[in-house]
Amino acid sequence: MARLSLPTTARLSSSLRVDPANNTVIKTLSRLSRSSLLSLVLDWLDERNQSICPPLLRDPDDPSHDDEDEDDFYPPAHSLPELRDIYEGMQARKGGRREVVDRVLEGDWRYGVSLYQLAMADLQHLYDHPGGLKWTAYRIQRLQTPAHEDDAEGPEKADKESLTVPRFHPSTFLQNLQAEVLPDVKAHYNFDRPKGLPLLLLRIFILDSPYNTDLAVSARHRGRSGINGISANRSIPTSFDASRTIYIAFPDASPHIYIAKSSSPSPSSAAAAASAAGEAKSLRALIVEGIPKALSRPRERYALKATDLSTKNLAAMLAVKGAGRTNAASGGWGVYAGAAREDSKNDNPLQTLLPTPPLSDASAADNGEKKRESGRKRSSRLADPAEVEDEKQAKRARTAAQARFGDAARIGDEKGVERVDVVLEDPFPSDVGVAPADDDDEEDDRAARIAAAVASRKRKSGGRRSTIDFSSLRRDEEDVDEDNDSREGRRGEGDGDDVEGGGGEGGWTPRVRLSFHGPHVFAGMRQLVEAGIVDGARMPGWMTGEEGVTAGAVRHGRIRGFRGSGV
Repeated sequence: MARLSLPTTARLSSSLRVDPANNTVIKTLSRLSRSSLLSLVLDWLDERNQSICPPLLRDPDDPSHDDEDEDDFYPPAHSLPELRDIYEGMQARKGGRREVVDRVLEGDWRYGVSLYQLAMADLQHLYDHPGGLKWTAYRIQRLQTPAHEDDAEGPEKADKESLTVPRFHPSTFLQNLQAEVLPDVKAHYNFDRPKGLPLLLLRIFILDSPYNTDLAVSARHRGRSGINGISANRSIPTSFDASRTIYIAFPDASPHIYIAKSSSPSPSSAAAAASAAGEAKSLRALIVEGIPKALSRPRERYALKATDLSTKNLAAMLAVKGAGRTNAASGGWGVYAGAAREDSKNDNPLQTLLPTPPLSDASAADNGEKKRESGRKRSSRLADPAEVEDEKQAKRARTAAQARFGDAARIGDEKGVERVDVVLEDPFPSDVGVAPADDDDEEDDRAARIAAAVASRKRKSGGRRSTIDFSSLRRDEEDVDEDNDSREGRRGEGDGDDVEGGGGEGGWTPRVRLSFHGPHVFAGMRQLVEAGIVDGARMPGWMTGEEGVTAGAVRHGRIRGFRGSGV
C-alpha cells in the first residue's frame, strides 16, 4: 500500500531532501566561492551531521556495485574519512567552483540535498557577503496589563516605563511561532550563531504546501493520471517559485530584534514579480505580528515597535540597538557610555575620582616642553598670517568634530550606515531679506511673491514619485503631536505660527527631502565638519547619528523618527 501524506501543521524536517536538479539548489551552491563551498562540504561530512546530511557511500556487503561504479564519473567512496580526504585534496589544489558543485550534486549527494544543507549554504553566503540583506530594527515593548475588565476591551497600550525583556527559549519560541503560521504553508527553521557577533540568527524558509513530507519539495500529483505525459508516480523537481526566506536576528540581552527583508527566487514574468512582491510583504507582516505573540506569556504580552533604523550593516545595528551602553548615548554623548575605552568606569566625565596613577609633575613638565618646542617650530615654519589663521580654523573644526561626534563616525570603525532619509517640515523663514517696516511697497511686493509661490506650488502636479518609506512615522503622528502640544504649552501661548501641513496663516512650509548615500554616511558628515564645510557648532544633532535613526521628519529643528534615541 502506498504511503499516505496528510495535511498537518507541523514544520518541515531538517532531514527532508530536495532533488539536486532543482534550480534553487543549483543557484544556492553556485553562488558560493570554491573555498567557502569546500569548507561547507567538510562541515557536512562531520560525524555530528550524518543524521541529517549523509552522503552516498559504497556498501561493502554488496559486490554488485563494483560493476556499476566502473561507468560512474564520481564513484562513491568507501567511508567518510576517504571522502574527507578527497575534499581536503581539492582544497590543497587550485580549480574551479563548478568542479565542486558537480561532484556534490552528481556524485556524493546525487539522491538529494537536505533542507539543513541548503540552510547552511544560504547562511554561508550571508557570512561571505554581510551587506547582502537590509535589516530593520524593532523594539520589543511590554503591553500594559488591564486592571479592570472594561480596560481589556479597549486598545492595548505600551508600558513605556517597563524595562522587562522577554525570556527567549529557541524551541518554545519556534513552537509558538509555528502556531501563528498559516496552515497551508510549511516552514523550515534553522538557528545559527555568527562568529564575532553577539546575536542569534534565525533563518525561516517557507514553502507553499500543506504537507511536511516529500510532497512539500516535489511535484508529485496526488491521485491524478499525469500532466503532459508525466506519470503520476514520478516525482519531478519543483521550481520553488513560491518559496520565501526570512532572517530574524536576536541580539544578546537587548530589547530589540532585527528582521531582514524576505528574499525569493527570481520570477519569470512581470506579473509574477508583482505577485511575489505582494506575497513577500504580506508574509513579512505575518511574521512581524507573530513574533511578539510567540514571545508573550499569560499576563505578559509584548508588541513590536518600529525604530526607523534600517541598514545593511549588522555591526552598526548592534552599536545603536544592541546590548551595549551606546543605545541612548550615540555621537558625542558616547563619552558618558565609555564603550570606546578599555576601562569604562574611568572614562565617564561624571566620575569624581582622579585617574590612577595620577600624572606626575615631571611628565607634565615634559609634555609642556614638547608643546612649546612644537609651537616654536610651527611658528617659524608658518610665517604667513593667512596660513596661521587657516591652521587655527582647521584645529577649531577638528575640535568641534570631536565634540559633536566623539569616538564614533570614523571610516575604519566598520559601523557605517549607507543611507539616511530626512523630511524637513520646518516653515520657510519669513524674516530672511525682509525690508524695513515703513516701506509699504516692498512689503506688498514680498507678500505678492509669497502668494504667487504658494499658488504655483498648489497648481503643480506630477513629477518623480519618492521611494522613501515613512509609514512608521505616520503611525507615531498622534503621539508626536501630543508631545509637541505639551511642549508648546510649557513654552507659552502665541510663541509662533502654525505652519504644519504645507502652509498656514503665518508662512509657507516647503516639501524638502534629503537623502544621504555612501558607505559611511555619518563618517562623511564628520569629514565635512573637519574640513570646515559644515559648521560643527550649529549643525543639528541628527546629522551626527546620535538620534539612532535612518529615516525621520524634522520639525522645529528636532527629528521625529521614533522620538530620536527612543528614550
